[in-house]
Amino acid sequence: MKYVSTRNKNVKVSGAEAIVQGISVDGGLFVPESFPVLSEEDIKSLCQMDYPERAAKIMSLYLDEFSYEELHDITKKAYSTFDGDPCPLVNIDENMNMLELWHGPTCAFKDMALTVLPYLLTQSKRKLGLKEKTLILVATSGDTGKAALEGFKDVEGVNVIVFYPAKGVSAMQKLQMQTQEGSNVSVAAIDGNFDDAQTAVKTVFVDASVKAELAEKGYALSSANSINWGRLLPQICYYVSAYCDLFSADRLKDGKFNVCVPTGNFGNILACYYAKLMGIPVDKIICASNDNKILTDFLNKGVYDTHREFYKTISPSMDILISSNLERLLFEIFDRDDEKICELMTALKTEGKYSVEKKVLRNKIPFFLAGYATQDETVDCIAAASDVYDYIMDPHTAVAYSVFVDYVTETGDSTPAVIVSTASPFKFPCVVSHAVNATNETDELKALKELSFWTGEEIPPQIKRLEQLPRRFTDVIDKNEVKKCVFAYLGDNNG
Repeated sequence: MKYVSTRNKNVKVSGAEAIVQGISVDGGLFVPESFPVLSEEDIKSLCQMDYPERAAKIMSLYLDEFSYEELHDITKKAYSTFDGDPCPLVNIDENMNMLELWHGPTCAFKDMALTVLPYLLTQSKRKLGLKEKTLILVATSGDTGKAALEGFKDVEGVNVIVFYPAKGVSAMQKLQMQTQEGSNVSVAAIDGNFDDAQTAVKTVFVDASVKAELAEKGYALSSANSINWGRLLPQICYYVSAYCDLFSADRLKDGKFNVCVPTGNFGNILACYYAKLMGIPVDKIICASNDNKILTDFLNKGVYDTHREFYKTISPSMDILISSNLERLLFEIFDRDDEKICELMTALKTEGKYSVEKKVLRNKIPFFLAGYATQDETVDCIAAASDVYDYIMDPHTAVAYSVFVDYVTETGDSTPAVIVSTASPFKFPCVVSHAVNATNETDELKALKELSFWTGEEIPPQIKRLEQLPRRFTDVIDKNEVKKCVFAYLGDNNG
């Protein structure tokens, strides 16, 4: 299977090349030329597999260069780092199921892909005969950074630099990144928001002079953000797996189900859409936003406008105004018209906005719905889920829960649903403890113990140990210093 750029369909690369490059030279994102469709027999076969086998089978449909056996070896190794089932589907009410994606090494859903990506990247380089080192640049709104750092920690031939907004992540997310272990990693905070970090990193990616200078030093750039196909592909797998679990448990009505996803950079929900294109019977895909509801406004009104107030919320991984993966959805909406995508992305860069006719959205993606939850509603939903279901959720999951409850209340839709749970509640102990116990503890480490006491749940060991680790990375830089920071890091590491 070949992959094309959303901004130039004449650019065609293999799966291995798409993974190694991360982003196309024209700034576009790689998408498969076509989507494989799963048959009824395929689904029945997948239902008999464990998760590593399912993931390997699905990825093998997209990666011609890899055998199923190679991919299965990768997924077995990657998911052996998880606590039990990598993505259990927990039934909490008759028609409500939580897809828990946070049982990996950093307690967030990004682990589902970022434990796999290092293997895909290193083997892709080997298949392409590439000898240069890989420099991975990551902009993060909280969870991607830690998951990338942990996934690529001490991987030979790879260096990782992560940039995060200095005041735009939770205290626990910051602590996870500042204390990261590994000889090949670096972290810097940016004096700005996530969009500043993401824009700065993208600027480096498309700078020919930077690439030339890096090549002289023996490095090639790549990405661990969901703009990289190797990061997005493993995310498709857990939606297919969720359907298999619903099917096997006989929880479906009329053979279909809805999915509600807390959404920031649009990668997670895009993976659900791609699963639908593969034939998975997702009826409604519900996009859940926090107060930064740019995606809700776009899907409901057709206007994507970044000229709006930016809110720092209790669900910081969703505090995003430029959702990179939306470009891939637009590519499908406009029947893969790369010139139209270039027009829209140019408008976004120069004017900070673009629009799509509402009738186009309704005709092309009528199954996409959107809503948002305020911070007060988010806290209320954490408390309500605790009271009603004895289920504790983090603030990002609570945003999706709130939006889903609103949807059911408004429509009466009783279709079985999957709510995507993206992080352990212990990653946001102050917020969750306040919601379920009405405490006002502001120290994250103290709140951890408090939350553990009230819920009777053990603090995940990978979070518990953070208190004992030294803070290695505490630099804060200007958003215009990312390029300088990259070369300073390489200088230090090359003697």
